[in-house]
Amino acid sequence: MRWDAQALSPTRGPASDDGGSSAPGPAPAMDALLPLAGLVRSISTPEFSGVTFHEVTAKSVLNKVPSGSAMPFEWTVNPYRGCSHACVYCFARKSHTYLEFDAGRDFDSQVVVKINAAEVLRRELAKPSWERHQVALGTNTDPYQRAEGRYALMPGIIRALADSGTPFSILTKGTLLARDIPLLKHAATMVPVDLGISLAMTNEDLAGLVEPGTPSPRARLKLISRLREAGLGCGVMAMPILPWLTDSDEALDSLFSELAKAGATGVTAGALYLKPGTREWYMQWLAAQHPELVGKYRRLYGQGSYVSKEYSTWLTGRITHFKAKYGYTRTSGFSHRNARPIQGPSAPEVGAGTLPGQQPLF
Repeated sequence: MRWDAQALSPTRGPASDDGGSSAPGPAPAMDALLPLAGLVRSISTPEFSGVTFHEVTAKSVLNKVPSGSAMPFEWTVNPYRGCSHACVYCFARKSHTYLEFDAGRDFDSQVVVKINAAEVLRRELAKPSWERHQVALGTNTDPYQRAEGRYALMPGIIRALADSGTPFSILTKGTLLARDIPLLKHAATMVPVDLGISLAMTNEDLAGLVEPGTPSPRARLKLISRLREAGLGCGVMAMPILPWLTDSDEALDSLFSELAKAGATGVTAGALYLKPGTREWYMQWLAAQHPELVGKYRRLYGQGSYVSKEYSTWLTGRITHFKAKYGYTRTSGFSHRNARPIQGPSAPEVGAGTLPGQQPLF
């Protein structure tokens, strides 16, 4: 189905490219449903039922992280805002309110697409002032969410970064990344590259409830194996661990066991972070799916965003145990800070040394 015909504010456009009669064209910004800067058109299509895409032309896509931030990177690129993965725990939900969307349903269903991201990025990276700092992707919303299959923004972004000599890191739940493995292999011969897969549970049924728009845990494990077979390093961000849902010894043992089998080069794990915007949406989900846990969560988190010190200490101990059991004690997980040259396909072994420049993570 041609997306031009799905424009929500259509205007009469040129003849269709398949030889048919004239069809609606992109809606001009003044006809747009929302006052988004650079809006070209808003599109809804049965292929993505319930999701509206707002195509915008961006003036800049290279974002400087504010000085003093605790983030382990200085620069980011986010080709999409909002995410159809619809993870109920997503920490980035509140950022959607900056666009006058809500942090709940709108975050899942109103996706902003920077359709000129690759072209703008290439221009920005060509400036004499650019010092080739590492650029992180997947820091706010997933660059390989389902829409990437339609818009294919990442190949151009990867080429722009590699061609400019800029190291980069990517964190994703999206198996669409497999499409770009040949491109990533080539980029890794030119610049340091850090790839990470977000996977914190192996329970397929629970994953279908808590992160309903993502590829299944099984599919992501296969992606890890494909990356390793291609000679690419692949760390795992095993976050968030959900209290009373994915923190049992059985759940953690299953997770670390499957990650080791898949060949993950390292694992970073930690508890659910409930910042404002995320907290309200997650607690609403919890009340509907696990009402017996609502009181426990309120006591565990109090009025803050973090679990109690006691729980954090306990969970760190269990994570340390399973990292040791499966050979991850002295390996580094994924944190957007370890961009490195292409690696061989071997999985980590117990006692394996830390790569130069890496810092051990719990």
